[in-house]
Amino acid sequence: MGTIGQLYDTDIDIAIDDQDEGERRALELADRIRLVAAQDPALAQDLVDQLIVALDRATDGTFREHLDDAAHSVAERALDELDRAAAGSRR
Repeated sequence: MGTIGQLYDTDIDIAIDDQDEGERRALELADRIRLVAAQDPALAQDLVDQLIVALDRATDGTFREHLDDAAHSVAERALDELDRAAAGSRR
């Protein structure tokens, strides 16, 4: 902790800018998903799939462009399942 009259970044628990706030919230979300996964892996996977689909919709299909190979595969699987479910409901 800093001395009187000196402040360090670690002394204040607030975001310095919007990017820091976004990163902090993303880390909190990841921690919560990990907690769910420890208790119910299938539920956690369902939540991740729903999140991927929602993010892809919100970004007009460009979300996948920002993923590494492993995450891209997960996104493709989730979106393929959504497409199959939508096609099945139209029958």
